[in-house]
Amino acid sequence: MFGALFVVAGACQTLDNHRLNVAYVYLSFLTPGDWEYYGVSGAGQYRRFNKQKQIPSNFPYTSVMSTGVGGILLCTTYAAEPVAYDLACPVERSANVCIAVNDKGLAECPKCGSKFYIFESPGHPVSGPAATEGYRLQVYRVGPGANGEHMVVRI
Repeated sequence: MFGALFVVAGACQTLDNHRLNVAYVYLSFLTPGDWEYYGVSGAGQYRRFNKQKQIPSNFPYTSVMSTGVGGILLCTTYAAEPVAYDLACPVERSANVCIAVNDKGLAECPKCGSKFYIFESPGHPVSGPAATEGYRLQVYRVGPGANGEHMVVRI
C-alpha cells in the first residue's frame, strides 16, 4: 500500500526596495530647531526635499547633502516614527516621475498609477504595477546623526 505525498508550496513574495540606483543620500537637520521647522513630528505628516530643485526653497542645503534620485519624502508614521522614502517611483525609475501623496494618505505615481503605504507598512505597494511586480519604495534611515546632528536621513 503506497501513500501519496503531496507537497504544497506557497508562493512567498518578497518586495524589492532597491530598484533605484542610489549610491549616496544624506539630509541633515543640525539642531532640534531645524527639525521642528523643516522636519515632521506628528503622525501622518510629510514633507518633500529635493536639493536639485531647491524644495523647500529655504532649506539650508550644503554641498555634502544629496536627496536621492527623485528627492526625499520624509514622513511620520501613525506610530509617530520618522521614515523617509525616495520620491522616484520604483516602477518608472526616473527622477522625472515622482510619487505624490494623495487625499487618502497613499503615495501615488502619476505615470503608472502604483500606490504605496507611507504611514504604515513602510513603502509597501497597495496597487498597480508596483504591487504586481513586488516593488516597494526605496526606504532611507532616519535618526540621530553620528557627528552631533539632531536628525539625519541616510541610505
